[in-house]
Amino acid sequence: MNIHVLVLVMNRLLVAVITLLIVSFTVFAATELLPGDVAQILLGQSATPEAVAGLRAAMHLNDPAILRFIKWLGGLATGDLGISYANNMPIAQLIGPRFLSSLQLAAATALFSVPIAMVLGITAAILRGSLYDRIVTTVTIAVISVPEFMVATSAVLFFAVYLKWLPALSFANEVHSFGQLLRVFAMPVITLSFVISAQMIRMTRAAVIETLGTPYIEMALLKGASRSRIVLKHALPNALGPIVNAVALSLSYLLGGVIIVETIFNYPGIAKLMVDAVATRDLPLIQTCSMIFCVAYLILITVADIIAILSNPRLR
Repeated sequence: MNIHVLVLVMNRLLVAVITLLIVSFTVFAATELLPGDVAQILLGQSATPEAVAGLRAAMHLNDPAILRFIKWLGGLATGDLGISYANNMPIAQLIGPRFLSSLQLAAATALFSVPIAMVLGITAAILRGSLYDRIVTTVTIAVISVPEFMVATSAVLFFAVYLKWLPALSFANEVHSFGQLLRVFAMPVITLSFVISAQMIRMTRAAVIETLGTPYIEMALLKGASRSRIVLKHALPNALGPIVNAVALSLSYLLGGVIIVETIFNYPGIAKLMVDAVATRDLPLIQTCSMIFCVAYLILITVADIIAILSNPRLR
């Protein structure tokens, strides 16, 4: 790795850290602006003003916001996620199983959608202008225009209500066999893959088409290289950066789509936990879940950028 590439990688990591600090401030400020009094919500409407004031003091809600932000940020940096207001237990213990369930759902979706999207995107680019390419392009555009909640609702109506093949709700803690695993993950994975695969196909197709139009590909054609050799040996390695970016951007879309999917299918993941925390005004839990989503998004984008830098032959 030469000095120029190392500087670019370090700059990208620095940008990620600065972005994370800005996002943490934004998340904290947004949760502070939520309506309602946390102490009043936890104690109920029948609570006396003295009890509400005492709980606010015990939870340090009367401290200045900037002081609470610094304390919260320091806790995140040291691994202390705080105590859940509504559950009265450490947030780390509360999030652990839910985070694992969300990771399992994301991994299953990626394993299912990425290979399909890569094959369809690359073959559509190679066969650009053919009937196959037009069909793939038309279908992907149609799929992208359909929101996740519509896909999820349609999947429930078709597979659960009409065909009765799959359960309408997903309970990851009830998995005891491979068949049950497929039944639990089928509906959420189908819903999430439906949209992110379409995005990946379009972006991968565009990246490969752009690479196939470069002068060195034309030179390889003039030299008599076979089409398969041109695609596998010349086009794909040089399109790796854009393709990785396409995959990372599409997978980052999981972070938004998973909130809708986990809520509709009652999947016990971290997104469902965050939605429940909003209903109970559990600020520390909302902040921690939001930061997990932000960190995951930044990691995906940063890793994609670094791979794009390292795979760029002009930089090497």
